[in-house]
Amino acid sequence: MLDVCLLGTSGMMPLPRRALTALMTRFNGSSMLIDCGEGTQVSIREQGWSMHDIDLLCITHTHGDHISGLPGLLLSMGNAERTEPLRIIGPKGTRRVVESLLVIAPGLPFELEYEELTEPFYQIENKGYILEAFRVRHTVPCYGYSQIIRRAGKFDPDKAKANDIPMPAWGRLQKGETVEMDGRVFTPDMVLGRERKGLKVTYCTDTRPIPEIVEHAKGADLFICEGMYGEPGMETKAKEKKHMTFSEAALLAKRAEVAELWLTHFSPSLIRPDLYLDKPREIFAEAKLGKERKTRILNFESEE
Repeated sequence: MLDVCLLGTSGMMPLPRRALTALMTRFNGSSMLIDCGEGTQVSIREQGWSMHDIDLLCITHTHGDHISGLPGLLLSMGNAERTEPLRIIGPKGTRRVVESLLVIAPGLPFELEYEELTEPFYQIENKGYILEAFRVRHTVPCYGYSQIIRRAGKFDPDKAKANDIPMPAWGRLQKGETVEMDGRVFTPDMVLGRERKGLKVTYCTDTRPIPEIVEHAKGADLFICEGMYGEPGMETKAKEKKHMTFSEAALLAKRAEVAELWLTHFSPSLIRPDLYLDKPREIFAEAKLGKERKTRILNFESEE
């Protein structure tokens, strides 16, 4: 089970009922935060979620509307007596920017561990899931992120017997461990069936539409993508500012064959995004508007 909460949907500046951009997910006792715009910790508290379990912070890029909430968030985590290190991933220069912000948040009781991205693609494993970072196209270095939870195949006792696997090794092999026993080495594929469908969430904001987004969002259960402009006639401005329109995001969702699209990162001038949803839905029927603290629980497919 993967919990997903869109904490804020505003681009550039917060509005009275629209917080700046941030996304939080929870899986297996671990929480991940992508971006931390002004007011992010307020949104987390209003959602009733905890900041304490955040062990991975991903920064798409270092513009203020995506990181201005960091000092307050980190101070609150420190005041809650956190001592575990916090891992921060972001484009090259992330450390310099975050350390500058910490001038007003000195003396944190936990360490910050930085990983700066320089390559077009980056993959790590964390607390039972895979995180993929992929470079997108904005006015500064910027990355999108996919959180992927793989699901191993079902245990097949007939396969285990056919491979002459000792029963004491079955449980560990089911958990994905390699087992050495009786002078032989046994691997999980010797007792498991074909890998089953897992879960995938892709988050992408502040970019022009590029083929790499389709590639990395392919088959996502949930695709959260910027739609800076919804009104007609904003295509030229979107190109100039290196952002996207609702329709461009919907076309990416269609090409990536995702299950559902949430539009986010709305321009402050876009007061009523709901007035402009018909056109993107003609392109991709499952296009929906993001909103503050919009939440979704993703579960593995049930098996008959």
